Amino acid sequence: MMLARFPLLVALTLAAAGCHRGSAPGATPDNNTVQAAQVPAPFAAPPVLAGTPDVATLVARVNPSVVNITATHDIKQRRIPFPFDLGPFGGFFGPQGGGPGDDGRDSVMKQRALGTGFLLDTRGHVATNAHVVEDADHVRVRLADERELDAKVIGRDAKLDLAVLELQGIKDPRDLPAAELGSSASLRVGEYVVAIGNPFGLGHTVTIGIVSAKGRSIGAGPYDDFIQTDASINPGNSGGPLFNLKGEVVGINTAINPQGRGIGFAIPIDALKDVLSQLLATGHVARGRLGVSIQAMDTTLARALGLDRAKGALLGDVEPGGPAEKAGLRSGDVILRVDEDTIESAHDLPRMIARHPPGSRVTLELLRNGKTQTVDATLDALEDAVKGDEPNADPSSKGNPTPGGFGIALGDAPGGGPRVMRVQPGSPADDSLLPGDIILEVNRQPVSSAADTLKALQSTPAGPVLLKVRREKAILYVAVARAARP
Repeated sequence: MMLARFPLLVALTLAAAGCHRGSAPGATPDNNTVQAAQVPAPFAAPPVLAGTPDVATLVARVNPSVVNITATHDIKQRRIPFPFDLGPFGGFFGPQGGGPGDDGRDSVMKQRALGTGFLLDTRGHVATNAHVVEDADHVRVRLADERELDAKVIGRDAKLDLAVLELQGIKDPRDLPAAELGSSASLRVGEYVVAIGNPFGLGHTVTIGIVSAKGRSIGAGPYDDFIQTDASINPGNSGGPLFNLKGEVVGINTAINPQGRGIGFAIPIDALKDVLSQLLATGHVARGRLGVSIQAMDTTLARALGLDRAKGALLGDVEPGGPAEKAGLRSGDVILRVDEDTIESAHDLPRMIARHPPGSRVTLELLRNGKTQTVDATLDALEDAVKGDEPNADPSSKGNPTPGGFGIALGDAPGGGPRVMRVQPGSPADDSLLPGDIILEVNRQPVSSAADTLKALQSTPAGPVLLKVRREKAILYVAVARAARP
């Protein structure tokens, strides 16, 4: 009964007894037996298994270049005079419950934001995210060796969410081990990466993962081009470096997806390299502009424009007198290349143009009416535009339904032009048109009224129909895929 209840104990006892088999009771074991029983000495350093990255050695080498950042914001609070002395209970009422002598002057509360950065050079320049130091009244940087120094924000680019700091009071620049900048263009999906940062103020924390994707657009701005990684990134990691296994910085950790775990985003280091000299020299970035509005391409729209697949940037509108118009670009052109760079999607074009300073000359390859051609354009300076509000068209009017199963009803807008009044749910136009859109062209033929548009749609052949529309202040093209008539 006892053996059945404790089989593991019996087995261990028998195994232990078997270690001394062949020795007489009370005999002294020989030297060989003693040596075999000795516990082996621990490794001086943990071994690296074949085929796995030596992260510990990598971290020891790059860790000194990573810094922790504390940005302090002064928030003023109005103190409310209180005429009564609350005695020992006054502390329960906070700063607004002042006692006698409180004159109602403002008090200042300190609010702190934590982030990460990395040393760019031995002169004390530090790279981080712009949102880490936004509106900061005081910035303090802690180095890996626990030294703390004040820092000054000398350059900031809100569009890329990048900032450059300058450490104050450096005694010996040789004590500042700068990080080595790599190439995000050569980074491969699936490659190992290591993130080091200051999550939740815990100090230097190391996480490892892979590059999950490149070229991610997350709606953060016009130049979205993020590296997605599953290396753990948390609040406080912002501005910290993403290293490859060579110890080179390939990204700047910036954002996380709050709905998912293991989904973090980093700014490609090439984006910082493009603007770093301007941030150091002038504190801001001057970008070129082409003077066009663009839209994304889908399969139906690509077919209507004569493309074999969805690619390039379609010009919805061309600014009068702008660089694009001066170069001969027209609404409806599809830009396929900028210099030697191919445009795979519409959001590639703003990034490619923004890399060039104002006054630069760029060569554009475009598709127009099924034929490719090249033009040269000289860029203007990009300035932040303020978008005005324009009321949407009144969708309450019924309008006249269009023939051929398009699923839209049209009417004439008060200012002229055919206006979309209704879009039937589930119809071919449901994903392309919105109530209030003004139709300007049908298959590149101008239309000026609802009657013109109805007639033009009636005469179009089977297949996708290309429409040029004005939506609020934007000009764009849409393709409505109508089925063949029976």
